[in-house]
Parts: sequence; structure tokens; C-alpha cells
Amino acid sequence: MSVLQKFKQSGKRRKMTTAYDVPADVLIEKLSGYFKENIRELTPPEWSGYVKTGSHVEKVPQNPDWWYVRSASILRKIYMNGPIGVSRLRKEYGGRKRRGVRPAHFAKAGGNIIRSILQQLEQAGLAQKDDAKGRNVSGKGRSLLDAMSTQIKRDLDRDRPELKDY
Repeated sequence: MSVLQKFKQSGKRRKMTTAYDVPADVLIEKLSGYFKENIRELTPPEWSGYVKTGSHVEKVPQNPDWWYVRSASILRKIYMNGPIGVSRLRKEYGGRKRRGVRPAHFAKAGGNIIRSILQQLEQAGLAQKDDAKGRNVSGKGRSLLDAMSTQIKRDLDRDRPELKDY
């Protein structure tokens, strides 16, 4: 009797691990490290060390690898919410703008950073344009995220066996 027949008889099905099944912070951290070491198309421009990520932010990012972290985060958001455009991503990465003694308001994030990262993700083959709807994850990007998620899930199951049922 084959393994597939045994699974059919037992009623259990194997579920493929996706980015929905692992914690976002762990996935983004692992993916950003992969981007930094393996993908040449994702390189921070010269101006990335001097810019803020939006008008609502008071300082430049403190993490020197923030470009890779933001790239990983954007790829994950495209995977989860795609097709998605620059305008919606600006809203996702926006935040509270402090206006001195006046009440705080919401401000969108800067668009050039998001647009540049999306173009780099397209050049790397991880994202693709979807007509006028925005960007979507390509097959290569989906398989990369699924492989990372599977590896993270295995590590989490090994470290915390009590969570294996989830």
C-alpha cells in the first residue's frame, strides 16, 4: 500500500505551508537576509542612507539593512493582498504625523522608495505587473516565499513541539 493510499484511508491531508502559516516577523527577517546575500537586483540606491521613509517619520531608518527588510515586507504584502499598487502600499506603510501642538493626522509613506523596490522585485523576477491593477507575485516569488515558510515552519516545530498541531 502506497503512502498516498494510507493518507486517503486515514482521512489526513498534507497541507502545504504558505506565508499565511508562519509569523510575519520571522518570515521577513529570513527573507531579507536571503535578499541581501543572493539577489543582486535588490540593491539600495546611493540616496537610501539619507532619506526618511515618509513625511510622518522624524529620522532616517536606524537599521543599515532597512532596504532589504522593506523589500521583504513589500513582497510579503503583495503575496497576501495582491494585486496591489503603489498607492495602497503607501497607505500600508504610512503612519501618524505629529504636528506640534496641533492634533496628529495620518500621512502616507513616501512613494519613490516603494516604487523603486517594486521595480527591483520585477527585475529579479519575483513580482510582475497585473495590467492596471498593480503588482502580483510571480511564480518564482511564490515558490521562494513558500519554501521559506516551509523551512521556518519546520524550525518552529522542532523548537516548540507543543505548537505542531497548529
